[in-house]
Amino acid sequence: MDQQLSLNGKVFTSWKYDEKTWFITASNGTLYLYLLEGDDYTLLIDTAYGFGNLREYVETLTDKPVLVALTHGHLDHSGGAAEWEKVYMHKNAPVDMPNDGNQFNLPYPDYERVFVGEGDVIDLGGRRIEVIEITAHSNGSIALLDASHKLIFSGDELESMQVIMMNLDKDPDYDYEARIKAHRANMLKLKARLEEFDSICPAHNGAPIARSYIDDFIELNDRILAGKAIVEDKLNHLFFDSSPMGEGLCRVRWNKASFFSARSDVEKFLKNQ
Repeated sequence: MDQQLSLNGKVFTSWKYDEKTWFITASNGTLYLYLLEGDDYTLLIDTAYGFGNLREYVETLTDKPVLVALTHGHLDHSGGAAEWEKVYMHKNAPVDMPNDGNQFNLPYPDYERVFVGEGDVIDLGGRRIEVIEITAHSNGSIALLDASHKLIFSGDELESMQVIMMNLDKDPDYDYEARIKAHRANMLKLKARLEEFDSICPAHNGAPIARSYIDDFIELNDRILAGKAIVEDKLNHLFFDSSPMGEGLCRVRWNKASFFSARSDVEKFLKNQ
């Protein structure tokens, strides 16, 4: 049964994927968080924007101590981190976090940051969650592999609608080609682990999704790098089509996979091919 709890005028919704796994949505269903229960601990994956008292909501779903991990540092994933005393993340995740770090006056602004990387394991008791580094969209992304339940949690690096592949953080050293090559390498890394998961759980636009998205993104990366990408002017996205943020963007597509990228980055790259 779906559960909803309205706190401070905001609503989280959740449902059980299986007996020990909750899918939680926030921001009118556009953002997905995940709650994985082991014998000793429960792991919350991502913390949304920081409004609505997520911790209180999560504690209605489990009676076990809650550990918290961020797939990356962007605000919609890290904004609520300061509701907890300790949070696991990639060492580069803080680069993408808001400068104020605590825009909603949350109780633990100086929470402990525990850095995790490739091959590290978060042990929940009878359920081991492995960290896989997949940085491309952000400066510090991880996937979390739950082989015992055949699930992988991909954050914003792999999803059904589009991956945002542009310089969100105004990095003066941003290199579009390097990011595309990194994304391709990450997809190949996940493809090599296909035997360990049946479904992919992204942070946006629906979950779970099929493993075939990995092949489509590999092909998309290959076509971009070969100068054969399909570039579409229309974004077909409710928010970006009506927002100044959408100006100057294009959708680069292959089959089910696509990136939102700055048109200037794409045209500059393709011109040099």
